[in-house]
Amino acid sequence: MGESSLRERISAQSAQIKAVANQMVDADRAVKALPISAQIAAHSLADHLKSISNHLAGAASQGAMTAHKLSQIANAKAQELNEVGSLEENAEALKSVIAMTKGANDAAQIGLNLLAANKETVIQINKSGEPDAKPRSRADFYATDAQP
Repeated sequence: MGESSLRERISAQSAQIKAVANQMVDADRAVKALPISAQIAAHSLADHLKSISNHLAGAASQGAMTAHKLSQIANAKAQELNEVGSLEENAEALKSVIAMTKGANDAAQIGLNLLAANKETVIQINKSGEPDAKPRSRADFYATDAQP
C-alpha cells in the first residue's frame, strides 16, 4: 500500500472518529436534558439494547458453528448413500441428510440475517473505503418509523 493511500485511509478514519465522537457528545447532552427518571430509563434501555446485540451476535456465532457441524454430519451421511440401491434402501439415510441439512440452514439464520443487514455498507466500504451513508444508530434499527 502506498503512502498516499495510507494517508487517505487514516484521514478518512480520523473524520469518522470525529463524527462518532460528536454523535456521542450530542447523545450525552440529549440524555442530560431529560428529567432524572427519564435519564435512568434511557440508560437502562441502552443497556438492554447492547445486551440484546451482544447476545444475538453470540447466538449468530454459535448458530454458524452448529450449522457447520450439522452440514458435516449431513455430508458424511450422504456419502453413505448407495447410488445403485433402491430408494427403500436409502430412505433412512436420506431422511437423516434432509433433517441435518434443514437443521443446518435453520441454525445459520441469525448470522445470515445479521450479515444481510450490513451487506450494502460492506460493499460500499470495500469499493470506496468508507460508508456511503451516515452511520445508523441503534434507534434506526429498533424504531418503527426509521428511515433507511
